[in-house]
Amino acid sequence: MDHPAPLSLDLDLPRRAFGLTLTLEVGAETVAIVGPSGSGKSSLLRAVAGLDRPARGRIALGDRVLFDSARGIDLPPERRSVGLVFQEYALFPHMTVRANVAFSRGARVDELLERMRIGHLAGARPTELSGGERQRVALARALARGPGVLLLDEPMAALDPHTREAVRAELRELLGELGLPALIVTHSFTDAAALAGRVAVLESGRLVQQGAPGELIARPADAFVASLTGANLLAGEAVGREGGLTVVRLPGGGVVYSGDRLTGAVGLVVRPSEITIAREIAPDSTLNHVRGPIISVVRLAALARVQIGGLTAEITTMSLDRLGLSEGDEAVASFKAAGTRLVPLGRPPAEG
Repeated sequence: MDHPAPLSLDLDLPRRAFGLTLTLEVGAETVAIVGPSGSGKSSLLRAVAGLDRPARGRIALGDRVLFDSARGIDLPPERRSVGLVFQEYALFPHMTVRANVAFSRGARVDELLERMRIGHLAGARPTELSGGERQRVALARALARGPGVLLLDEPMAALDPHTREAVRAELRELLGELGLPALIVTHSFTDAAALAGRVAVLESGRLVQQGAPGELIARPADAFVASLTGANLLAGEAVGREGGLTVVRLPGGGVVYSGDRLTGAVGLVVRPSEITIAREIAPDSTLNHVRGPIISVVRLAALARVQIGGLTAEITTMSLDRLGLSEGDEAVASFKAAGTRLVPLGRPPAEG
């Protein structure tokens, strides 16, 4: 079996507020482009698909050049061998599932319906399908063109929260089976981490950091990436070293410690799951403690998210009930220096 050709991107694309500048190579893998609304994610997909024209750059699938500003190459969308799945799937409501898939070209329709496990739905209309089933139809239609690369624009956005997790797992499995270069754009780091082996963070048209989801969680390049991954972020001032640790003063008083080396204005990054809650400081090796009233308590099945000051801890509801804590009670949030990352504040983001 031939190996799929890698997708190579090196482009500059003007936008209203900023320019999208990006260099990226995607092999037989799924890469998620994650960032807030307006960061340039969908513009990137449109450029690859041939719907937007970069001001400069090159887009290629292996040796096949789709766009090259220097050589005057700009293939139209229908000649690019790109499968694009739109955010709302863009299915024709008056057509059957089979007709929707055949509309692309009609190639291998029955085979694709079976491969996407929707052969039994061939005669149904899109309005009769679940969100996950509509997504499979959209994927089958994109694959009917025999693409060399798949592009998915916010694939989870049209799904209700109840079915989101199950569909995420199905989509990741399908993408793995296909073995094509795939680009997914999303504003949700949770979706990105669940669907892709590599995550690239885009902010204001610039690639801030890329790597495996766990790498971004453990070592965010800057405060933006840290917040995007769901970590707590406290502003402070790194003032020196003590006992092999960096000492950080907090604006409201008190100090915390980190094993990272930085000076000046910093953001302290700590995961909610790495914070413990107690009524008083526990007699253990944990160095970092933030005391204050409990601002909010949100119960999510077996877990509870408890906010103390600027920190949110994620603990079990059993622990919360055992402590007998509720909103307004004084408590202590504790976390270890080894689990406290530092990122620079007030500086340009680091390149990933």
